Amino acid sequence: MSTKQRTLKKSVSLSGIGLHTGETVKLTINPAPDNHGYKFRRTDIEGQPVIPADPQYVVSTQRGTTLKKGDAVVHTTEHVLSAIYGCKVDNALIDVDGAEIPILDGSAQPFVEAILEAGFEEQEAERQYLVLTENITYEDKEKNIEMLAVPTDGGEFRITVMVDYNSPVLGTQHASMYSLNDFTKEISSCRTFVFLKELSQLAQAGLIKGGDLDNAIVLVEREYSDDEISEILKMLGKEDQKVKIEGIGVLNTVKLKFENEPARHKLLDIVGDLALVGKFIRGHILAARPGHYGNVEFAKILREVIKQQKNAPVQFDLSKDPLYDINDITSMLPHRYPFLLIDKIMEKTEESIIGVKNVTLNEPYFQGHFPGNPVMPGVLQIEAMAQVGGIFALSTVPDPENYSTYFLKIDKVRFKQKVLPGDTVVFSLKLESPIRRGLVHMSGIAYVNGKPVCEAEMMAQVVKERESSMTPA
Repeated sequence: MSTKQRTLKKSVSLSGIGLHTGETVKLTINPAPDNHGYKFRRTDIEGQPVIPADPQYVVSTQRGTTLKKGDAVVHTTEHVLSAIYGCKVDNALIDVDGAEIPILDGSAQPFVEAILEAGFEEQEAERQYLVLTENITYEDKEKNIEMLAVPTDGGEFRITVMVDYNSPVLGTQHASMYSLNDFTKEISSCRTFVFLKELSQLAQAGLIKGGDLDNAIVLVEREYSDDEISEILKMLGKEDQKVKIEGIGVLNTVKLKFENEPARHKLLDIVGDLALVGKFIRGHILAARPGHYGNVEFAKILREVIKQQKNAPVQFDLSKDPLYDINDITSMLPHRYPFLLIDKIMEKTEESIIGVKNVTLNEPYFQGHFPGNPVMPGVLQIEAMAQVGGIFALSTVPDPENYSTYFLKIDKVRFKQKVLPGDTVVFSLKLESPIRRGLVHMSGIAYVNGKPVCEAEMMAQVVKERESSMTPA
């Protein structure tokens, strides 16, 4: 399964009414480059300002999630974000020529259908994940919201939702998504919902100007008189619409797609709001009585977890048996004392390798670099890293003892802290592009105690120096 980032193959556009503003808006989802993430662009404003989909730019969660940067604002972002995230798109630029995302049918399905029609383009960069390693909790006692994120064995993104509004219509509902693969068929078509008693309040508050009894599930909790219904329809500007109410339940204008469609829509909202985290999540989210406010607050917590993980020491298991010991290394590399700078290779995959150098005061270069203040020369750190890369390259040929590797280019070299006697340096390298014509392009980071000490990109060529001494069978 590919772990590369992806974007859309082409741009796709949709038009519709904004739920709260009532204005017609055109929305276009565009392809975007590697590591771009999700961003909104207001094409109707001079300079076309861009708003990143990031919790720090959330300014309101009243009946939707609103993003604002400077004077640019975009309302009701959660449905289109859930569609993009649910379709496993890493990078997208979303153009809107108005202040609100169109409500369409009240679900994410129209966005999903447009994205699937556009198709996907695999990109070069690796997909970024937030891998949960411990339980993370959030609680708002006043709003009665509880959220919990826990690690999962398979690394899937799972969500379990419970909603309870003390309503005779809804009762207590549950919904689950066991994998993001389930989003398009099981979640995306579930529409937003509102209680009939709320419609007049929302209209009086200047909201739902674009509301329609066709783009939301309207829940009825009691008997209503004809006069009450007429008054509500008048406030909505829907005097001519025929509405039939038969006790408590769902207004006759729509039929439920799932028995628990309201709970599934709450799950849809969580997907859209957690898209603000900026990475795909490997973990299980459990949410009780969630709403946009709690979702966004939880997204902020998860963003902090990402920062902590980024700054945390990288863990390497150096206690296990090495893949190649010093004898194996000397059979592959032509280097010898005092220039053999690698002690063992711990791991190797088709695209990466991890090697180890134990630094001691007995190293010959410490006699002059620097007496009384021994520091491993940076050029030798890069040489050691290159030797690890050389082992990777030579492991791809059947007779490595007959080949040598030569530097062609060293780039993006950074030294972050000193390497001293007693340090164990772990070199982690990965292939940046497939090996062709003996050219090997790798990037590497050297760590001491899990903290980076240097990094570089290197290109070398594998050259056959002599013919094999083996006699063909």
